[in-house]
Amino acid sequence: MSREDAPDLAEDAAQVAGAPDVSRLKVPKVDLTRPAGSQIFQALKVAILRMDLPPGCILSETEVGIRFGASRTPVREAMAQLRDAGLVTTLPSRGNFVTRLNEDKIREARFLREALEVANVAALAAGGLSPAASEEITATLDAQARAIEAGDDLAFQAADDAFHLALARATGYPRAAHVLEHEKMQLDRLRVLSLRDRAHLGDLLTEHRAIVAAIRGHDVNAAVAAAQVHLRSILGVLSTLVARHSDYFD
Repeated sequence: MSREDAPDLAEDAAQVAGAPDVSRLKVPKVDLTRPAGSQIFQALKVAILRMDLPPGCILSETEVGIRFGASRTPVREAMAQLRDAGLVTTLPSRGNFVTRLNEDKIREARFLREALEVANVAALAAGGLSPAASEEITATLDAQARAIEAGDDLAFQAADDAFHLALARATGYPRAAHVLEHEKMQLDRLRVLSLRDRAHLGDLLTEHRAIVAAIRGHDVNAAVAAAQVHLRSILGVLSTLVARHSDYFD
């Protein structure tokens, strides 16, 4: 090991010291009838996006294999998928680390997400919602309200995700939900940090209801404006979150 490598290794060790790691993570049992690699990828992705495995946390392939009861091949397949998703960084001779948050990438992801979601709500306001889509969207709003009442930020996050994906599916374009889910991964971890502010949850629900009211009123301009307000709100807290959680950022 060179002297140049030593500070980086010390920094990584400091970042993961005392932090949750795979050895303490509750993981689902692998279904032997389905490919193990995709199951490991999904479980680790959820843990990373929920910040159960925080930025800078090391992901030992050996430990992952032990926790999931899987061989090296599916573990490496899962790591490759996590790298492709931008959630894991692999450093030669040092291992796999949960990728740190990056302010520039967050701003880019928010820009792309807004472009897609504004198009979604504009199309829905112009064309209307099917009864099934309307019922699904209402159910996600009700779930958000229950989560706020229970003080459950993870349940709110799940209902929030379901709301935006329901809007995307309602457009009738199958790839809309898939592309949205992929692009918003850069934002999901930041969103977990912001959702820890309980007062913020009520504001988000109010914004969601405003979007839906405009869609149901067939008011395209109002739907677009409401979506833009909602999707740009993260920019208002970004600098605060960077300052408060500087160890999570590049």
